[in-house]
Amino acid sequence: MKLTKYLVLGAALTAIPALGFAQEAAEAVDAVEATAADGALEALNTEMVFIFNTLLFILGGILVFWMAAGFAMLEAGLVRSKNVTMQLMKNVALFSLAAIFYYLIGYSIMYPGDAWMIEGWLGALGTAGLEPVGVTAELADDVSYASTSSDFFFQLMFCATTASIVSGTLAERIKLSPFLVFVIVLTALIYPMQASWTWGGGWLDEAGFSDFAGSTIVHSVGGWAALTGALILGPRIGRYRDGRTVPMPGSNLALATLGTFILWMGWFGFNGASQLAMGTIGDVADVARIMANTNTAAAGGAIAALILTTVLYKKPDLTMVLNGALAGLVSITAEPLTPGLGLATIIGAIGGIIVVFAVPMLDKLKIDDVVGAIPVHLIAGIWGTIAVVLSNDEASLGAQLTGIIATAIFVVVASGVVWLIVKAIMGMRADQEAEITGLDMSELGMEAYPDFSKG
Repeated sequence: MKLTKYLVLGAALTAIPALGFAQEAAEAVDAVEATAADGALEALNTEMVFIFNTLLFILGGILVFWMAAGFAMLEAGLVRSKNVTMQLMKNVALFSLAAIFYYLIGYSIMYPGDAWMIEGWLGALGTAGLEPVGVTAELADDVSYASTSSDFFFQLMFCATTASIVSGTLAERIKLSPFLVFVIVLTALIYPMQASWTWGGGWLDEAGFSDFAGSTIVHSVGGWAALTGALILGPRIGRYRDGRTVPMPGSNLALATLGTFILWMGWFGFNGASQLAMGTIGDVADVARIMANTNTAAAGGAIAALILTTVLYKKPDLTMVLNGALAGLVSITAEPLTPGLGLATIIGAIGGIIVVFAVPMLDKLKIDDVVGAIPVHLIAGIWGTIAVVLSNDEASLGAQLTGIIATAIFVVVASGVVWLIVKAIMGMRADQEAEITGLDMSELGMEAYPDFSKG
């Protein structure tokens, strides 16, 4: 009996080390499995960040593309009926040219990476490239960010927007061909070069200039180019007579209103997707905050213009209200993230006030801006860029003014040179008979409203 007890005890003592080894082996297996699970989870998280960031660019780009329709409808409504077809033609053509020349030249200049021809000032020439078909996490250059194709697609829409701004200001008297030549230079060189100074990591970025979605980089650039063109082109025939401004009402305020709402909608992509990330809870919350601020700024601009025109003119002016909303949107574009709803509304409202005073000021200076693009995009863009310092503690007034002034000088000089060359070689302006007849028939041979022959 004792022998049996000793044998059992000995077997148990022999088994104890084996049990320890088994436990260690099990723990090692669990550790390997946990490491593998953590690795798989990290890889999945990285891929999901890539997917959601790319999705943000795609959806934002589609919304900003829809703004092209907004510009077309706004301009078609604010020009006289004899020039509607021309504005529609210009908007389709300018977008198509921007798509091609931003691909061929502009994108590589705007985002040169390490390939600066002049460090911080001029990026290298080249064409935009896409990632391989069927890209995987292993093949992506930066899988934690977004698809190269989606980034190009999104940035292209901003480039085209800049050209759209110029179209409305110079309406009803510029010929189609010289305008399109200018669009090529603007989208291939002028816009990308100055944008690279901030968004491409150039010298303005290093100087601390802050422009979240482009109050200066996009909107004021279009405004400066438009202003330069308007000064060289001159006003429409009969616009200013005997010291007074002769009203030239637009053809269709319903279309202009539709265009404004389309632009308002598109701005949610313009500003919202400029967060450039949607892969974390914080990023998604910021996108939502940006959209809320963007919307209330537009509302503030519209209401300010409504109240002010009622006080000044005894009756509200729809065109001023429409442009007030757009000015509010431009004003908030430089910093749509950091303000609260109250400050965003005030920033937008000041944009609306700017429009009401700036439109007649331009007329006093005999600068003919058919759709009010200069007050909306240029002057409100300057205001919005300065207003960044009201909510963004990292921005400084000095850096903001440096960006505004540098951009203005470059765009005015570059645009002026291009406009003058185009004018000398091709001529810019339609002749007097063509302008009086309307550019629809004189240049295109077709009318938008063939049942109504008078503009």
